[in-house]
Amino acid sequence: MNRNSGRRLWRFGLVFLLAATIVAGCGSRQAGQQAPQAVEVKAMAVVQQDTPITYEYVGQVQAKNEVKLQAKVSGNIVAKMVTGGGMVSQGQPLFQIDRRQYEAAVLSAKAQLAQSQATLANSRRDTERYRQLAAQNAIAEQTYDTAESASQQYEAAAAANDANVQKAQADLQDTLIVSPIDGRIDVNDLSLGSFVTAGSTVIATISSIDPVFVQFSINENEYLKMMQLGNGSLPGTWGSNLKLVLSNGTEYPLAGAVEQIDRGMDQNTGTITVKAGFDNPQKTLLPGMFARVIAQGEVRQNAMLIPQRAVQELLGKTLVNVVGDGDKAESRVVKMGPRIGNLWIVEEGLNPGDRVIIEGTTKIQPGAQLKVTMVGLNDLQSSAKQ
Repeated sequence: MNRNSGRRLWRFGLVFLLAATIVAGCGSRQAGQQAPQAVEVKAMAVVQQDTPITYEYVGQVQAKNEVKLQAKVSGNIVAKMVTGGGMVSQGQPLFQIDRRQYEAAVLSAKAQLAQSQATLANSRRDTERYRQLAAQNAIAEQTYDTAESASQQYEAAAAANDANVQKAQADLQDTLIVSPIDGRIDVNDLSLGSFVTAGSTVIATISSIDPVFVQFSINENEYLKMMQLGNGSLPGTWGSNLKLVLSNGTEYPLAGAVEQIDRGMDQNTGTITVKAGFDNPQKTLLPGMFARVIAQGEVRQNAMLIPQRAVQELLGKTLVNVVGDGDKAESRVVKMGPRIGNLWIVEEGLNPGDRVIIEGTTKIQPGAQLKVTMVGLNDLQSSAKQ
């Protein structure tokens, strides 16, 4: 074999080796593509059942009555009979304004009244004498008329002085400030020595505590829906058995009822204000607290329900991953309705019997092969309690 033949043989072997390597690599990649690993997920069949609908609103506790306490007379506070933040009852004395000038005013008014009454009595005696003399033609008729007119003037003066006495006595009584309602007084009440101006200075604020209002708002669409369900009025089941969930997640033990509905829609928010009354014997609810108001609505027949955690929101769309034909992942655009506990009513996009993926959604892509473990509603509720 010559030298050229050896070189050709060596080159041929090298090309054969490279080709075998490439074929082997392609074969391994094709084998990997042909046998993808199935993604393990948990799924639940769409639940279909008659479902009572509840409506939830954000509410705020308000006092049914709230009074800004102001004095009817001016003066310095000389005594306090209440501690800020304490409970007070209607008619309970709270503050005492210096009464000395008002006692003096009563004495002065009574003295003026006594003087005018004495003058009136003397004028009446003179008038009676003049009447008798005029009847005997012993004096001119004009003299009698003048005496009678003077008597009437003294009578009016006496009545005015009597009114002054009553006003002075009322001012004296108003130096003692009493609570106009049952409730709790705030902690920003004035201190001893403070000067109050009649009808201007706020001495304290008193809020009624039992019962209370919880104010919330409903939008126009919900209002119209409720009116349609109630044939022209709000359904009794919606407004008569309201539940309250406090900010710490606990349910208030007493039910409430709608007592007031505003006259019209708020032009800025498009909502109508509603006030519900709740008894508050334990003084748990305080003005300013926030709570969730839950109202019972209609019963949705054969509603389709899925877990809330199965729903995804992306770029303005609501999506649900389902197990499609051949156990392959499929994404569906859905329209959701009201939430019921940890479930959600599906309005459009799913059918009864569809299998909705509730765990493992972050690991799958549409068309991915799935290894599905089915769970039931009881399993879902048990895991939620744990």
